[in-house]
Amino acid sequence: MSDAAVQAEALAYLHSHQVMTLATVGVEGAWATAVFYVNDGFDLYFLSAGHTRHGRNMGQRADIAAAIQEDYRDWGDIKGIQLEGEVVVVMADERATAVALYTEKYPFVGQADPATQAALVKVNWYRLRPKRLYFIDNSKGLGHRDEVSLVD
Repeated sequence: MSDAAVQAEALAYLHSHQVMTLATVGVEGAWATAVFYVNDGFDLYFLSAGHTRHGRNMGQRADIAAAIQEDYRDWGDIKGIQLEGEVVVVMADERATAVALYTEKYPFVGQADPATQAALVKVNWYRLRPKRLYFIDNSKGLGHRDEVSLVD
């Protein structure tokens, strides 16, 4: 499969899913947590409170890993994304872009009650930019994965 075809397949998968599991490391050790995300190309935006364990971990160490997949019942059906990358808190224009993309994907965010809206203003918005990304597709063989070229 060509690089362009693998990229297209991975981007379609990212666009059609909602939850990624983050893997972070900090002074308390390794930690995993699930977050809703929106993608802009291969950049993944999500929100979280900075005081959470994963938020503290990301503040200490920007290199993290993540996985996106469904809950499958058969090994042969498994598809998903595995990635490693760098996470940063986004500010100003990039934060506004992240919020707009997120609200477009999750309209319920814009319709939340005033208390939730106030809380959303206080949370951190993050961008996870992959350094390495794999698209897993066991329909092509058990354990099959293609590295996605992240170079334009």
